[in-house]
Amino acid sequence: MKTEERSDSSRPADEPAAPAGRAGHRPDLVAAGVGALLVAVACGVGWAWQRSNGELQAQWPPLLASWNPHVGPGTPAALTVAAAVVAYGPALADRLPWRRLLLTAWATAMAWIFSLALIEGWYRGIARRLTTKHEYLRVIDRFDDIPAALRGFTDHIVVGPPGNWPAHVAGHPPGATLTFVWLDRIGLGGGAWAGVFCIVLGASGVAAVLIAVRALAGERLARRAAPFLALAPFAVWTGTSADGYFAGVAAWSIALLAVAATRRSLLAACASGLLFGWTCYLSYGLPLIALPLATVLLITRTTRPVLPFLAAALTVPLAFTLTGFAWWEAYPLLVERYYQGAGGVRPYAYWVWGNLAAATLAVGLATVAGLRRTLAATPSAALGALHPRRPAPTAEAALTLLVLAALLALLAADLSGMSKAETERIWQPFYFWLLPATALLPVRGRRGWLGAQAGVALLVNHLVWTGW
Repeated sequence: MKTEERSDSSRPADEPAAPAGRAGHRPDLVAAGVGALLVAVACGVGWAWQRSNGELQAQWPPLLASWNPHVGPGTPAALTVAAAVVAYGPALADRLPWRRLLLTAWATAMAWIFSLALIEGWYRGIARRLTTKHEYLRVIDRFDDIPAALRGFTDHIVVGPPGNWPAHVAGHPPGATLTFVWLDRIGLGGGAWAGVFCIVLGASGVAAVLIAVRALAGERLARRAAPFLALAPFAVWTGTSADGYFAGVAAWSIALLAVAATRRSLLAACASGLLFGWTCYLSYGLPLIALPLATVLLITRTTRPVLPFLAAALTVPLAFTLTGFAWWEAYPLLVERYYQGAGGVRPYAYWVWGNLAAATLAVGLATVAGLRRTLAATPSAALGALHPRRPAPTAEAALTLLVLAALLALLAADLSGMSKAETERIWQPFYFWLLPATALLPVRGRRGWLGAQAGVALLVNHLVWTGW
């Protein structure tokens, strides 16, 4: 499947991406209003619930945050980046040569993430974040002998035995901690380097998503999504947690499989599999990335990359298992540890929908409007993709299927009950693939929607202390 077949270059640049009948602004505004109402209800109900018994374990639900209006050193930079993207982003996305657009989008995302993090200052916003009592850098000295640490890793997950891991170390497979151990070994130790690493890798996910969307749905839609990806509201949390790094790795796995499927690249298939294997050892919830990966194959109607992908992916669990860590033995212990802490107190009855309110803040109201268009197009896109005699999906249908796969993965994580709160940062690997839905919005309203996206991030970062 050639990229040019998806580019739809014959269309005028200002033609709405959505098919006729879905191009009106009013339904989009209604969808955004419903998203805003969900957030308002979650805030009101959450505040009352938390005040009554404290069991939500969050000071400003649905976010893990506390009320703290403030400005900081990053405020002028954040406002400048937001204004520049709103004013010039759509035009540059349409006109820049493709490779330059990828680099510009990546650089803009980094500037956006850094500026938001620096609203709290360098130390509090970046250098300190991964050094607190719950974080990975607290256990670097316990990995002097890596094979021994891996062999005994599961012994310290559950609270009780001496030396149990901090919350985030216990809550993730050891690939996450090993990343920071290796950074320390090459001379990039400490919270500042760890924070910069997560920001740079997290921002690179923007380029990965653009590459995937171009391969699967054409360059026109990829260009329309570019400013929204660069100005993502969840950048508030990308700069303050390792989940941004996880999101970047997962994004490149999907992008490389899209390249492998459309260009018949053995190297890309192997690289995608290797990154997916590593993704599964960064977070116990990220095997769900298999849903977007499978959707790539559904869209392209090929199974050629499957064998090299699987062969490369299996090398990661094989290496960890031979070294002494078994994922399938650790996961039940992680579930036990989860319910020993806040997860055992936080009520499912609130968080199963409160999580979705947090996700609305993380992806922004423009994405909610784009998801309305995605859901409206889902029946025809799904029927077309599953019918063996129909032609390959159109550009819009391909994008619809990709976004829908990420949405289903997010909903599966939500229903599992293993993501009660903190989803504004934990679900970043899924959020990346929801934002391309903004490419389905009419072209003439892009600046307004971009302004709404930036406004959400700026308000959250300036009104509350996120804690991550």
